[in-house]
Amino acid sequence: MNVATPITLKNSTGHTVCPHDCPSACALDVDLTDDGRIGRVRGANANSYTAGVICAKVARYAERLYHPDRLMTPKRRIGAKGDGSWQEISWDAALDEIAEAFVKAEAQHGSEAIWPYFYAGTMGQVQRDSIERLRHAKRYSGFFGSICTNMAWTGYVLGTGALRGPDPREMAKSDCVVIWGTNPVATQVNVMTHAVKARKERGAKIVVIDIYDSPTMKQADVKIILKPGTDAALACAVMHIAFRDGYADRDYMAKFADDPAGLEAHLQAKTPEWASAITGLSVEEIEAFARLVGTTKKTFFRLGYGFTRQRNGTVSMHAALSIATVLGSWQYEGGGAFHNNGELFRLDKRELMGTAYVDPDIRMLDQSQIGRVLTGDPVALRHRGPVTALLIQNTNPMNIAPEQRLVRQGFLRNDLFVAVHEHFMTDTAQVADIVLPATMFVEHDDLYRAGGQNHILLGPKLVEPPATVRTNLFVIEELAKRLGVDHYAGFGLSEREHIDRMLLPNGYPGYDQLLVDKWIDCQPGFEESHYLNGFGYPDGKFRFKPDWANGPSPNKTPASIGPLGPHAELPTFPDQVNVIELTDDEHPFRLATSPARNFLNSTFAETKTSRDKEGRPEVMVHPDDAASHDLEDGSIVRIGNRRGDLRIHVKIVATARRGVLIAEGLWPNGAHMDGEGINVLTGADPVAPYGGAAVHDNRVWLKKETA
Repeated sequence: MNVATPITLKNSTGHTVCPHDCPSACALDVDLTDDGRIGRVRGANANSYTAGVICAKVARYAERLYHPDRLMTPKRRIGAKGDGSWQEISWDAALDEIAEAFVKAEAQHGSEAIWPYFYAGTMGQVQRDSIERLRHAKRYSGFFGSICTNMAWTGYVLGTGALRGPDPREMAKSDCVVIWGTNPVATQVNVMTHAVKARKERGAKIVVIDIYDSPTMKQADVKIILKPGTDAALACAVMHIAFRDGYADRDYMAKFADDPAGLEAHLQAKTPEWASAITGLSVEEIEAFARLVGTTKKTFFRLGYGFTRQRNGTVSMHAALSIATVLGSWQYEGGGAFHNNGELFRLDKRELMGTAYVDPDIRMLDQSQIGRVLTGDPVALRHRGPVTALLIQNTNPMNIAPEQRLVRQGFLRNDLFVAVHEHFMTDTAQVADIVLPATMFVEHDDLYRAGGQNHILLGPKLVEPPATVRTNLFVIEELAKRLGVDHYAGFGLSEREHIDRMLLPNGYPGYDQLLVDKWIDCQPGFEESHYLNGFGYPDGKFRFKPDWANGPSPNKTPASIGPLGPHAELPTFPDQVNVIELTDDEHPFRLATSPARNFLNSTFAETKTSRDKEGRPEVMVHPDDAASHDLEDGSIVRIGNRRGDLRIHVKIVATARRGVLIAEGLWPNGAHMDGEGINVLTGADPVAPYGGAAVHDNRVWLKKETA
């Protein structure tokens, strides 16, 4: 039975952290009952960023923890891949079979035939990243984690030289909060907490820039709904107006920017009329937005991930970021541009990840291109041998990865061994050879850091897990023993020991003190946060002219791979670059696969409340497009492109632009009419210059289904 047993806390409140793939890493207060179960989950009022507010899906986490379909025992496949035939086996037998399969794969094709594959299903440092220690010790294929952050991080850092920014709590002190390319009402509710506080206490304006009238847009004072992939054009026009009308802070740029004169000359032609033709916005909308931010010194640009998930997404991030430098917004409390604070958290992860064992000659395989890797694409394989064994933790590539038909084809190879460590029988688990049941976050110790805010947070174990499930760390340790590397440094340590070794060398308190303190505020002082001591480059200058092929990035491609995508086409200065999938006569629509409010990637799609609230897979269609295709609410359409096609129900909404289709949420493949999810339509060709998946950048056709 899925019943936890008590540890030491009863009828009390435990303190932990939301583990999921979200910039917030919310601090949580969890009710603990006398039978060792969790009850209500709340945001921690004492944490100044979480401020007592969390999303509804995490608030009802007990529904997920005690779900009747949670995996409870190891399983071995006994039928054909994907047909659902399993037998329960012991943990020892399961781990023995995985180790034997890895040894066999290495004997046949070398160590690179094994690919440990993971991502951010938990953001806990120990449970997420210990798999890297096994990878490096065994010289298995490297993992280039590109799918989510690369375009956004790269575009930001190529401007600032560092992945940090103003204290995100300063949104509450702003006179104008620009929420650009993110839907925080659905995906990061704390952004709205601080933005709305600014509106209530200061009369601040909230501007939302997106491609459809999202739930966040409904909270906006100013709505800017532009065509997908045209954010850089809007940014350029805003900067053009700033120079034209005297909003540009020339003194600030003279001190802190590399080539303001060159930028001004470049922007001469980037008029509101030029941008209007590209973005679909009116000249009046562009002028009004530029005037608002140009006359409001305390403007806080909160730049999200969503608008960067286009093939020109890195350029778009850099262009939007550049507005704050042209205006000099960085100089003011409540001003500047923020995306992520990842650089602040100085954790010593050398032992955790086994970096001493890294062999630079081992190939790096792109997470986003798993379909191409598993179907033998020589470029994706770096012109080396096949991958014949996978260990998967914390991710669900059979649902979330692009080019799903290739992904499925690869996973169904008879010569591919797959072990999946999971909470539920996900789409990926369904095609595995061995499935292992995993603990959830309140059932183990871990340490978290919050890219969207400023804290390192402790997530201690609050309840005992069911007796038959195991942590990610346990699996890595046991495989290390069976594979003969458990004597390497970093193995044999508990979660708490790993946490201490990450924290103590850099002067942070260890596990025991964090158990009392709960979190560490890592936000530096105002001048450092706002780059008033200089930006992150040696000369202290913001880069209007980034070095696209050689500049810094937190997740830069290794030298053996080099720049990716059409990097030679990227512009010298901020500009609209149409490397996106533009519509054509055959594909008259642009499709974005936006997040749903009640799912988080593919997580929570297994819980009844989340599924009931989302309803069913649907595609949003503008009323005029619906009329031209003789569609009604609930009509069935087939949408497709060169990568595939699928049937889906129509939801007619005036919130999308004409020619733009929105499919919210990553539903399990089986929830779709033909058993294939929306990522059948998304591509895996890498975004310039350092990779990433352009999952919102798809041109498609649409046809009404008559039956």
